[in-house]
Amino acid sequence: MYSKIIGTGSYLPSKVLTNFDLEKTVETSHDWIVSRSGIHERHIAADDELTSDLALQASLRAIGAAGIVADEIDLVIVATTTPDQVFPSTACILQDKLGIKNRGAAFDMQAVCGGFVYALNTADLYIRGGQAKTVLVVGAEVLSRVLDWKDRTTCVLFGDGAGAVVLQASDTPGIVAGKLHADGSHRGMLQADPLITMDGQAVFKFAVKVLSEVVDEVLEENNLKGSDINWLVPHQANIRIMEATARKIGLSMDNVIVTVATHGNTSAASIPLALDTAVRDGRIKAGQNILLEAVGGGFTWGAVLIRW
Repeated sequence: MYSKIIGTGSYLPSKVLTNFDLEKTVETSHDWIVSRSGIHERHIAADDELTSDLALQASLRAIGAAGIVADEIDLVIVATTTPDQVFPSTACILQDKLGIKNRGAAFDMQAVCGGFVYALNTADLYIRGGQAKTVLVVGAEVLSRVLDWKDRTTCVLFGDGAGAVVLQASDTPGIVAGKLHADGSHRGMLQADPLITMDGQAVFKFAVKVLSEVVDEVLEENNLKGSDINWLVPHQANIRIMEATARKIGLSMDNVIVTVATHGNTSAASIPLALDTAVRDGRIKAGQNILLEAVGGGFTWGAVLIRW
């Protein structure tokens, strides 16, 4: 038994916050932000928009693309750092908003920016183990609510959004392999208590190192090399991290899906947002090898290899 992605969807709040807007509120500049991150703008949730609201819109689009009805979904996993409330889980709230009545399981997953690859790998294992047939996997964040808007080193980097995929049991490989790692000894480099703080230089060095390692690990175990990958869909944290990772695995940036300029870092939402963008514009096609990779606070990191 394998699992295949049969539908993707995404949603971005309507409010756009540009670098030029930020110049008016914090000591920074458009050129400084772009040179260090590649970000030009990001989307910010409305005051009355919750994480589950963003997740709902992305999920409805993924369900529509999959051509199924919501009640076929027997497992909902939401990767998020910004749940609607302490409990119940955002996944349970989303299940209700979608009108799913089949009593399938629903839970949240917290691995920060690594959340979507953690959730996707977990969903794949549920399907392979026979415990689920159709799984909705969502990455959704309203990081704007855990930012210190006076801290120019962090407030310029993050945005809000949601992305979703529908995974279904299949006789042929879709998700080929996944690898997950964590090292809690580095937890102080990037954390929120309650607002985000980060040692940017240390995070950059660590991210490039572990991302190239986990990509090599997945490729070697599946007898592939960088040139066998049609599309790398990385966590959209920083263009320089993406460039360094691509260079280390011998992949041209022409084969990297990049949305960071208009999305910013949307944490667990960034990979499914980028994936949906590339599926809908036709870059990602049947038969291609797609590699997802992410690193996040914790530290968590991982990669998922997909035969589309």
